[in-house]
Amino acid sequence: MTDDLSPDHIATITAFVDIAAPPPQDQPTALILFGTNQVPPVDIAAEQYHRGLAPLIIATGGVNRHNGIVEGSTFRRLLLERGVPDDAIRCEDRSANTWQNVEFSLPFLHEALKAGLTITAVGKWYHRRTIHVLKTLVPEIGAFHAITWDPLYAGKPVTREDWPTIPDGKRRVIREWEEVSRRVADGSFQDARLIQGTWH
Repeated sequence: MTDDLSPDHIATITAFVDIAAPPPQDQPTALILFGTNQVPPVDIAAEQYHRGLAPLIIATGGVNRHNGIVEGSTFRRLLLERGVPDDAIRCEDRSANTWQNVEFSLPFLHEALKAGLTITAVGKWYHRRTIHVLKTLVPEIGAFHAITWDPLYAGKPVTREDWPTIPDGKRRVIREWEEVSRRVADGSFQDARLIQGTWH
């Protein structure tokens, strides 16, 4: 099924998994960085912090199965190296998957909401699970945002245009589309919709 995708099917899948919904340029939000062994989330968060737009940054991720780093702790160290103060960082370093990234960060997410901050996910552009897990585990989240980045696999950036031609990218994008569709249908994920550039 994945080897004979039509251009229309590719466009449908791309639109479905694309989570991009950046916050307004002048609106400070709390960032949740979803665990990965790649650096772009740190650079995004540090830039937002230094622009006065990320007063609270939640770093997530336990041991990475590919290279053994502890993702949340590594995020925290790299943020500190980029001049983000420790009191702006919250760190979750036990999770093994996207669900646990959010589950183990619930105290920090609730802290952000209590402070009146909107939540912004920082994740791979196609990581639609992040949106639904946030909506499922934090039902009071209200409207929220997402800042995205293009991951690198086997030395190739997996972009919205090139994913069908990159085996590692294609496998991940197709899996995201299939899993999220199935889990929304069976009720294990809350539905979430992008309305006028914001997730609801």
